[in-house]
Amino acid sequence: MMNPRAISPIVPARSLDARYYTAPEIFAKEQAGLLARTWQFAGHVSLLEKAGDYFTSEIAGQSLFCIRDRDGEVRTFYNVCQHRAHELLRGTGNSKLIVCPYHAWSYEISGRLLNGPNIKAVPRLDRNDICLEPVRTEVFLGFVFVNLDPDAKPMDEWFSRVRVELTEYVPHIERLKPLEWIEISEHCNWKVSVENYSECYHCQINHETFSTGVIKPETYDIQPQGYCLRHTTECQNLERMSYPIDLADNPCAGKYSSWFLWPTFSFQVYPGNVLNTYHWHPKGVDEVVVWRGWYTIEGADSELIRKLAAQDRATTVEEDIQIVDSVQRGLKCRGYRPGPLVVDPDCGVNSEHSIQVLQQWMREALDA
Repeated sequence: MMNPRAISPIVPARSLDARYYTAPEIFAKEQAGLLARTWQFAGHVSLLEKAGDYFTSEIAGQSLFCIRDRDGEVRTFYNVCQHRAHELLRGTGNSKLIVCPYHAWSYEISGRLLNGPNIKAVPRLDRNDICLEPVRTEVFLGFVFVNLDPDAKPMDEWFSRVRVELTEYVPHIERLKPLEWIEISEHCNWKVSVENYSECYHCQINHETFSTGVIKPETYDIQPQGYCLRHTTECQNLERMSYPIDLADNPCAGKYSSWFLWPTFSFQVYPGNVLNTYHWHPKGVDEVVVWRGWYTIEGADSELIRKLAAQDRATTVEEDIQIVDSVQRGLKCRGYRPGPLVVDPDCGVNSEHSIQVLQQWMREALDA
């Protein structure tokens, strides 16, 4: 007798169960695991031009600060005094010494303890034994990334080809500085927002300006490259573009491309070689802050980039806020059952093959 399994139809891939997006214990596990063991964007290197320049950030629930030392190296430390655990720095600034506001223990910007009131009274205290706790740091094309895992593999191993490809699209990328930072609050789990970004199945239905004035949706595709999802498409016909571009300016000027770096950052290049970024900052099980960055050479003012940033915020961003907030509400609905993913072997804009890959990474992160 023939094995029934041999003639059974292939079971379609289904989306993750709602608990992946609504359970506080899963979010807590991600904070302690996934978000602490992956490369996370901390800030732009333009904030660290001189020795002693610093900025603070929060990664996976941990307070950190990045600082440029006297040798020009960008370092990151946990933002906590080794005496009685007071936070050391806030915001941005410049400091030749790091002095704790609580008891004035002071540290070199290399992290080594320098002094503290009456510490000579402590028997056998060796200042060389007390240092701020360092965090793994890389400056990737002008963007500062950190990883709480000291044994993490370099970013070029995680995200193969991204450095070379980005430089082809934006040859002057290391001369760029932020012109606009736009903060977006979304009432959803961070993975809901990342999934929405990682497919264009919804674009023609929900993003009229993006689909008719920036890209040609019929050419849109997404493919994995290591732990990167690479989006590619062509620009819209020039007479329909919502802003002017010069196709002769660069071989890639007529293309749109995005490099989503798992799990919470994306480089995005709009037609005309316009670099912009997304940074997802998970705040809670159903709260995420998304930072949109727009860049110009040396941060020079640009009416075109400011108008494009405003257009994006008023259209695509606002449209996505409505989508992801609604999805999060739906995930809490008793009537929801995970539906089948539309996985087309030919890929393309009307396929969710990228979501299948993304959700596999999500499963693996929780099992690790």
